[in-house]
Parts: sequence; structure tokens; C-alpha cells
Amino acid sequence: MRNIAIFASGAGSNFDAIVQAVERGDLEANISLLICDRVGAPVIEKAQRHDIDTVVFTPKVYENKAAYEAALVEDCRSRNIDYIVLAGYMRLLGPTLLKPYQNRIVNIHPSLLPAFPGKDAIGQALDKKVKVTGVTVHFVDDGMDTGPIIDQEAIRIKEDDTEEDVKQKIQAVEHRLYPEVIQSLLVKEESK
Repeated sequence: MRNIAIFASGAGSNFDAIVQAVERGDLEANISLLICDRVGAPVIEKAQRHDIDTVVFTPKVYENKAAYEAALVEDCRSRNIDYIVLAGYMRLLGPTLLKPYQNRIVNIHPSLLPAFPGKDAIGQALDKKVKVTGVTVHFVDDGMDTGPIIDQEAIRIKEDDTEEDVKQKIQAVEHRLYPEVIQSLLVKEESK
């Protein structure tokens, strides 16, 4: 069974979805580690409730981004991490982390990339008055939501939808799609 590390910065709704998929047997993986970059983030308590090892790395205490990422890589390697899953991790990754885990770091984004990359994708979609947005799962590269797309799913925005309505539609898709995509990647990896 593959070991995955989840990197998160916030509330952890996608973290919850991944954990639940593992518990149901829909995702055949061992969640070996949660790495969080924010002291006190709600996702930390969620990981502790599931007895998932948690490490909080505060980037400010490191000399630079490369030193911070080297510490992340060291921790992941010490736990034999096969894949890194970003679930609301709000940092761009650099070469120190990307190189050893090339094509083994995935992210989920609340838009149909390449539309609306970066922060507040739902707000961006509403500002542009688009009728369709969605969810993208992609490999991570050194850009802002620019890595190769693995899968996408669209949702319709109705005229009277509020931002909260759209957020709920997006999260419903994310919480189903992300574990499915991770599982398909792990199955492909096993068949190599």
C-alpha cells in the first residue's frame, strides 16, 4: 500500500474527504503524514482525531524556501512517502520539493483550469459571470496552478447562486473526485 502525505494550510475539508475514502476502502493508501504550515490550523486537530502523524513546519524559521522544502523532503523520505497530496496548501512549491517528487505531487483547484488560477477562484468566476466553473485535479509544477491536468469536472452556476452556493457545489465535487483521482494514480503506479 502506498504512503501519502497530505499538505494543508487550513480547515481541511478535502483532508476529511481523503481520510473518509481511506476508511471506506475506496482509496487504498496509507495516510502517513499531515504537513501543515500554519500553527493552529483546524486540519491539525482533524488529523490528530484520526491518529495521523502531524508535523507543523513554520516557513519563517528557515533561512529560505529551499531550506524549508529540504526539511519537508527529509521528513517525507524518513516516512517513505510515495505521493504528496496538496489539500488547501497555500504555498507555491520550488525545485527542492518538486524534483524528488516529480509527477507525484497532486493538487485540487476550484475552477476549470486554466481559468481562474490562484486565490479566490470562486470569486473570480462569479465576478466574470461565467455560467460554468468546476474542479481540476492536476500535477504540481513550479507555477500557480499550471501543472498538467489529470481530471476535471464542471458545475453549473445558476443566476441566483450565491458564493456559498457555488462553494458547496464545488466542494461536493472535490470531495468525491479527489479521492477517485488519487486512487486511479495509485493503481496506475502499482501496475508499472
